[in-house]
Amino acid sequence: MESSSNHGGIQQLLAAEHEAQQIVNAARTAKMTRLKQAKEEAETEIAEHKTSTEHGFQRKLEETSGDSGANVKRLEQETDAKIEQLKNEASRISRDVVDMLLKHVTTVKN
Repeated sequence: MESSSNHGGIQQLLAAEHEAQQIVNAARTAKMTRLKQAKEEAETEIAEHKTSTEHGFQRKLEETSGDSGANVKRLEQETDAKIEQLKNEASRISRDVVDMLLKHVTTVKN
């Protein structure tokens, strides 16, 4: 009787071990599935972030490039206006400067 009791106990232990192994395997499978899913979600997020960042960069680049052309044109106009102003000022006072230089060069001090 003890033998059948021991045999029944061993069978129960084997069945419990088998059931535990199935539970562990199911948990591993679920874990691997979740890891794959998390990896795919992360890759999707990374791709979306990269695309968003790239679009933002391209938009900024277009904005600054457009402004750059406008800035260059504005600066050229300002520079031309300043050059013209300096030329006018120089021509206005050049005769006075020449007269002053001639006066100082031709004046003899004892």
